[in-house]
Amino acid sequence: MKWFSPGDVARVAVFAALIAVLGLPGTLNLFGGAVPITLQTFGVMLAGLILGSWRAALAVAVLMALVATGLPLLAGGRGGLVAFTQPSAGFLIGWLPGAFVTGWIAERGGPGGRSPSVPRLLVACLVGGMGVVYLFGIPLLAVFGGLSLGAAAWSTLIFVPGDLAKSALAAWVARGTQRAYPAAIPAAHAKRPRPVEED
Repeated sequence: MKWFSPGDVARVAVFAALIAVLGLPGTLNLFGGAVPITLQTFGVMLAGLILGSWRAALAVAVLMALVATGLPLLAGGRGGLVAFTQPSAGFLIGWLPGAFVTGWIAERGGPGGRSPSVPRLLVACLVGGMGVVYLFGIPLLAVFGGLSLGAAAWSTLIFVPGDLAKSALAAWVARGTQRAYPAAIPAAHAKRPRPVEED
C-alpha cells in the first residue's frame, strides 16, 4: 500500500518544477531590503489551491530538499544550505506550512461540498500564503537580520501589496483551472492522500 498514486507523484513534481521556474525572472530588492521579492510565493499559493494540503506541502518539501543539495532553484540563482541561514530563510521555510494551510482551507470547499469560490480561495491564500509565511519569516528576519521583532515586521510591509496581488491572481487562476478541470478541486474530505493498493 502506498499513499501516493503515480498521478499524485507527477502533480507534485510538476508543481515543484513550477515553483522553481517562477524564480527565473530573478529577484527584486526594494530599498536594499534583505528579503527579495520573487514570483515563487505565487507558485506556493497555487500549489496549495490546486494540490491540496499534503501534496502541496510535499511539492514544496521536494523543492527545498533540492535547494539544500545546492541546486540554484531559488530566485536569483540561490541554493545550498546557506539559503536557510540568510535573513530571508524564515520566508523560505514558511512556504511549507503556508502551502499546507492554503491547501487545507481550499480542500474544505464551499457550503454543501461545492467547489471553493474565488473569495474562499483568496482567503486560503491570505491566511496560508501570506499569514503563515509571514509568521515564520518575520521572527527569523529579526534573528538573522539583527533587527528587533517590531522592526522586522515593519520592514515586511513593503511585501504586502505584491503578495495581495499574487493572492488574487492565484485565486483567479485556480478557480479557472477548477472550472475547466473539475478533478483539480482538492478533495474536501481528504486529510491526507488516500492509500492506493498495489497489485
